[in-house]
Amino acid sequence: MAKPRKSANRLRETPAANQSLPRERRPLRARWSAWIRQHRQSFRASLWRLLARPWSTVLTVLVMGIALALPLLLFVVLDNARALAGGLREAREFTIFLDSTQDTEAARRFAAQLGQRADVLDVVLRTPEQGLAEFRQLSGFSEALDVLEGNPLPSVLVVTPRLQAGNDEPALLAELQADARVDMVQYDAEWRKRLSAILGFGERAMLALMVLLGLATLLVVGNTVRMDIQSRAEEIAVMQLMGAGDGFVRRPFLYAGFWYGVLGGVLAVLAVGIVELVVHAPLLELLASYQNRFSLHGFGWRDAMMVVAASAVLGWLGAWIVSTRHLFAGRPRH
Repeated sequence: MAKPRKSANRLRETPAANQSLPRERRPLRARWSAWIRQHRQSFRASLWRLLARPWSTVLTVLVMGIALALPLLLFVVLDNARALAGGLREAREFTIFLDSTQDTEAARRFAAQLGQRADVLDVVLRTPEQGLAEFRQLSGFSEALDVLEGNPLPSVLVVTPRLQAGNDEPALLAELQADARVDMVQYDAEWRKRLSAILGFGERAMLALMVLLGLATLLVVGNTVRMDIQSRAEEIAVMQLMGAGDGFVRRPFLYAGFWYGVLGGVLAVLAVGIVELVVHAPLLELLASYQNRFSLHGFGWRDAMMVVAASAVLGWLGAWIVSTRHLFAGRPRH
């Protein structure tokens, strides 16, 4: 009877001995290959799952594409406006309209006097004859101008002051406005300040719109992924009971958000391109009527790739937030 008892003791000791042995680990290369294979399968399966429900996918992508296209269009408009207004923003000249009693010789003497000042870089005199010839060429009223008995235009001086530190108005401006020989002084820097303020406001509005519509994109993706999680709640519960980790369960939803972001970004870039093609020719005709040879520019391929990448990140982030929240809330309790 002692032998069976001894065998039983050996059987009891065997599991304990096995537990003390180190667990066999798979090679790093095998684990890396398995990880890549799982991601490849989730990558493909998530795309096919989106294609299996086309209407829901199309609606989600359309909402994302439109939400992303609006700030992109504003960005393109502001970028072209900055380029178009570059010359105006750099303008710092004074346009001095002399009194009608000042003849050409007096205007030349005044120009020479201003040119000797240390705070003046250049002075250009435009005589009444030059002004009338330019007006005749640009206005198209040459026949009507022949009716005039004399030249009503005054002499004009275009004064370029030297650059000064800060944004304060040069002291020369106040002196010219108080001079009795001057009828009016037009300071181009006032237009520059107004234009800079308008462009600054547009940039702030664009940033605010980007933030708001970026949050809207997160909400759209998050709501879509949330409904997908609810429709697969039983499948997720079974996988969690079988020991599947959160990363394994979450992975298909992250790739779904990634695909939503990529498709929405591509649609936004296409929408911006279509708008550019539609307005390109009429806008060039408008600029040509003002004798402006400005060349419009839109998105390059690098900008388009950055937009798609940013949209993919937004989609992935929205899916991660929602899936993580629902997976933790629905984790089975033991």
